Formats: sequence, structure tokens, C-alpha cells
Amino acid sequence: MRRNSCMVNIRAGYLFPEIAKRRREYAAAHPDAKIISLGIGNTTEAILPHINAGLVEGARRLGTQEGYSGYQDEGLQELREKIAAVFYGGKFSAQEIFISDGAKCDIGRLQLLFGAGTPVAVQDPSYPVYVDGSVLIGAADGASGSAGIYDRIVYLPCTVENVFFPELSRIPSKGLVYFCSPNNPTGAVANREQLAALVKAAISKSSIIIFDAAYSEYIRDPALPKSIYEIEGARECAIEVNSFSKSAGFTGVRLGWSIVPAEMKYESGESVNADWHRICSTVFNGASNIAQAGGLAALDSEGQKEIRSLTGFYLGNAQLIRNALQSLGIFCVGGDNSPYIWAQFPGRDSWEVFSEILEKCQVITTPGAGFGPAGGGFIRFSAFGHRADIEEACQRLRITFQ
Repeated sequence: MRRNSCMVNIRAGYLFPEIAKRRREYAAAHPDAKIISLGIGNTTEAILPHINAGLVEGARRLGTQEGYSGYQDEGLQELREKIAAVFYGGKFSAQEIFISDGAKCDIGRLQLLFGAGTPVAVQDPSYPVYVDGSVLIGAADGASGSAGIYDRIVYLPCTVENVFFPELSRIPSKGLVYFCSPNNPTGAVANREQLAALVKAAISKSSIIIFDAAYSEYIRDPALPKSIYEIEGARECAIEVNSFSKSAGFTGVRLGWSIVPAEMKYESGESVNADWHRICSTVFNGASNIAQAGGLAALDSEGQKEIRSLTGFYLGNAQLIRNALQSLGIFCVGGDNSPYIWAQFPGRDSWEVFSEILEKCQVITTPGAGFGPAGGGFIRFSAFGHRADIEEACQRLRITFQ
């Protein structure tokens, strides 16, 4: 059998397994070190009582004849309706909302809608699955150059100079534009005027925005949009993905959703929504019914209070990290409406900085270069961690870099 040529094109090492490998190697060489992780964005705090009770009840019901349920390809009708009501003010029908096992999984599967010949643009830096998913579907050729830039991927630099919002004139015609706000990794949040410009640009280029809103519940500034659908015209040109992972602590539970508005059409007139329904029912048998029961609890008023409490806790961690870095004179963004802090180390190789922080502080971070060419010279700090560990990590950073 021949190997899928797309596997030849993809970089051998995915960012986070590479970080895990380096952590294991360091731990093996330093068995007494207490390593603290501010790297991968994996939640650490227990699921709060009301939401957890929903999960427990969902499992209990499956053990009863009247409560048992099987396949739910697009998700429980009640959950889809509740997402529409709680997050979108009833502006979408249940048929426009598709329940999944997480935003990352949806982002990968969405490429099946458009195929290998579709131009792709990504924020740079960006979450690796936007690029790697495009490579796996055949929408990008092998990486070239020292920065590992893929051919046929349009990189939209988000830098200090443009305040982390890209030049939209470079969006390709009839292509996909991956956009994340609050952004992973930079922590930057696009304002209403910026998102309006993004929607206008996508419509003018007949392109589709894949809007990743997985961190929307961390937005505390009421002036900042939580959804692309707060922008006029977005229903024509945007697919939104979201998740309970970072808001309700479902990283290990796995539950998310995507929205494909009914009015979205291909140039030939066929329905994008109908095709997404076909893909979901073909390659996916639905999210766990237990997870969906937890999702219903998370959307109750008590569950929403718990989500705000949990995201508030992680934002508190983020503020501690940001304060520590700023006290050392390190420029950074994020950490106010996002759980990530993007710290600049001018003129430094980010993997080199990663190694220095690991060796001197026993703290795991994420090198910015792993998120794209524009990530060079930056380090991402994650606020997901126990408070005592965050405080200890901040103390170590102050002692080492003051």
C-alpha cells in the first residue's frame, strides 16, 4: 500500500507532543525537580457541582430502560435548542447547530466540506490544527524554509505593529479564513469594528470564515463580541465552532458544537448546511450522551454561574502571570479577556527561551515558533493550573529573571 501523500507533507512533530517529550526528558534527567506546567491549555480544576451532577444523572439514566438513548448524530434536540437560546438569543434553529466532541475535532472535519483545492488563510501565529488539518486534507503542500512555512497557505501576520489584527487584503478569493477570538495563542480579542471588517472582506472575496470561539466565555469586556454572529452579514459567510472544554472543564469530557447557517450556499447554489449534516452523519456518530447531559446542566442558570466562576478563577491566574512578567519588564498581551499570555523576548529563539525557562525555573511554557512564523521571539503562558502552582511559578520567574 502507498502512504497517503498528505502524511508526507505534514511536519513530523506536532507541537504539544514535542513539548511533552522534552518535559519527560528533563524530568528523567532531574528526578527531584518539581515541574510546573504553564504550557498546554489543559484545564486543571474539578468540574463544579451542578454541571457534574448533570453528568452523573446522564450516566444514571442510561442504566434505566426509560432513560436509555443511542445514537444522536447531530446532538440531542434539547441541547441544540438550549445552545441557540443561551448563546445566540434564539437566532438559530436546532437544525443549524451540530453537537460534536469538541471544537478541534470540528475544525478538522470541516475541511471535508471544501476539499484539497481550496485556498486557506490563517492568522499567524495560530492554533496548529488550522494548518495541519489543511495539510492532511491536501489543501497545502510540504513545509519549506527554516520557518516551516507551507506552500498554498496564506499566513496573515498578527504582530505588535498591527496590534495583533491582520491585514485583510491578503484574504484569498473563494477560500477559507481561520480566525480565533479570543486568540490562541496571543490572547488578543478582536473588537466589533475589526470583526465587521473581517466579515466585509470575506463577503467581498466570496470566502468563508471558520470562527473559533472556544474561549468566548473568558471575555469580560461587554464591548467585545463573543460570537461572529454579532456582526451583520456573518450568517452569509461564517461557520462558528465552540466548546465546553475551557469554560466548563470538559477537556476530558469532550463536548462542543458548530453552527452552519441555513442561508450559506456554495457558488452553485447547494446548501453548506445540508453537506455538513451529511458529513456529520457519515463520519461521526455523535458526542457522548453523558457529555450532552452535562452540557444541558452547564446551560442552566446555575451552570452558567459555575462557568463564570471557573473562567474567573483562570483569569485570576492569568493576571498573576501577566503581573509577574510585566514586573520584569517583559512586554505581553492577553490575560485580561483570555487565559493566555503572549510574552515577547525580542531577538531570542523561542525554543531557546522555552529551554531556559524549563532549566532555570522548572516551568513548562509553549514556544511561539510552534504556532507559526510570526510566533518567533514569543512565549505563550497558559493560566490553566492550580493557584498554588501558578503563584510558585511566578515566584520562580521573578527570582530567575529580575
